[in-house]
Amino acid sequence: MSVPETDLWAGFDDGAAEDLTGPVWDEPVPLKARPALPEFPVDALPGWLAGMVRGVAEETQTPADLAGCLALAVIATAAGGRVKVCVRGHWREPVNVYTAVALDPGNRKSAVFDLMVRPLLAAEKALIELSGPLRAEAETTQRLAKAAADKAAGKASNATPEERDQLTAEAVSLAQAAEEITVPAVPQLVADDVTPENVGTLLDQQGGRIACLSAEGELFDIIAGRYTGKPNMGMFLKGHAGDMIRVNRQGREAQHIDAPAVTIGLAVQPEVLDALNRIDGADGRGLLARFLYSRPVSLVGRRNLTPDLLDEQMAATYAKNLGGLTLALADWTDPALLQLSPEADAVLLAFQKVTESRLGPDGSLAPVVKWASKRDGAVARIAGLLHLAAHPEDGWHKPIEAATMAAATELGNYFTAHALDVFSVMSADPAHDAALTVLSQLVSNHPQQFTKRELFRMLRRADFPAISDLDPALTLLEEHGWIRQLPAPPRTGRGGRPPSPRYETHPRITRAA
Repeated sequence: MSVPETDLWAGFDDGAAEDLTGPVWDEPVPLKARPALPEFPVDALPGWLAGMVRGVAEETQTPADLAGCLALAVIATAAGGRVKVCVRGHWREPVNVYTAVALDPGNRKSAVFDLMVRPLLAAEKALIELSGPLRAEAETTQRLAKAAADKAAGKASNATPEERDQLTAEAVSLAQAAEEITVPAVPQLVADDVTPENVGTLLDQQGGRIACLSAEGELFDIIAGRYTGKPNMGMFLKGHAGDMIRVNRQGREAQHIDAPAVTIGLAVQPEVLDALNRIDGADGRGLLARFLYSRPVSLVGRRNLTPDLLDEQMAATYAKNLGGLTLALADWTDPALLQLSPEADAVLLAFQKVTESRLGPDGSLAPVVKWASKRDGAVARIAGLLHLAAHPEDGWHKPIEAATMAAATELGNYFTAHALDVFSVMSADPAHDAALTVLSQLVSNHPQQFTKRELFRMLRRADFPAISDLDPALTLLEEHGWIRQLPAPPRTGRGGRPPSPRYETHPRITRAA
């Protein structure tokens, strides 16, 4: 026989019920979890490039996002400063890009970089060898011209007054001719640990282009002012946009680069991306908006220990095509102009309309409006890279097709989802992710009560190195109604360490059992 619910509380007043059950729990406020992010769309890449990305990801047991983003960066290194995409009217986009992939240590980033970048360094070595005779000739010619000018100057200084004017004029003419002879710099495609000043010098020496490819995030430290004590990002802002650079420093020759093209491909630890907005001026001046971000899910802990090895023929094709593209474009002084087919233009225009519709105050791209304002240009750049990868021998003679532009928009949507996540984390309360980690642990263990010390033992030291690191997370969980601290028991007066704070968990946690 069932008892009416009202009879269960007969004889108890409101206060007595709470004494028996504890304070009534309110509905907890959800902690917003980060959404699942899309995986890198490898099929958007041309066949030989997609095959290399898959093969490298499989052998190294790393997310395809790392090799995929680096694939775009290495093609941009080969073509940057030598190719532009003619979008519409006077709208031109260079094909250099900035990519940044966030992965924790232990994800074999260096192995991926070695496999993807090594053929680029082989092409750089080939350029050095090919330019050797030209540099030797220029050095010899310059040395002889200077010797002739010095000889003429000596002759003029010892000449009679009647001959001095004519001989001086000849010496000046020879000195000017010697100064006009330039010795080409040793070709360099890739730099690593460079200061902004070094980047300017390399751009000046290398015909206006250079790439910074690294499995570490030290470049961000350098931009933030590791060596100067203050942020220095102007070179990287102009190097992405292609804006003219003029540098005049006391005691040095002036540097003038009409259309600089810097390419960046980095793999960094997630906390480096999370801290980017703390670089003074990085957001306001648009540095953060220039990067294509990726935050893949690590495979550590579930990797295949006997993976398929990278196919040697696939690696050879990758090296051949990448090297051929690099060498074919190396000597271009005026950039090749890639045209869009009418169909490709229609695809890009449709993508632009979607971007524009989402940039308003209530649009989905409003939180990343600075980044999203460069989204369409980034897609045009990616389309140029995919086109050149699809036609490494003669892509500059062919228009970009609609299928290539559609593949570029697919990559654009991938980078958009990841950028939204990156900027969300940048602006989030630092305790939020820690609170999510703690809540997940509590749901897994569903205790009715726990002490702070007991919770600390449950968690990974990598997440919470010290017990005090739990404080912000516990505070946030208590504010959201998931836990509440219980009164401390009376002290006995015997001294010693105070008991660890004890917490009670919301019934939603205990019901997870």
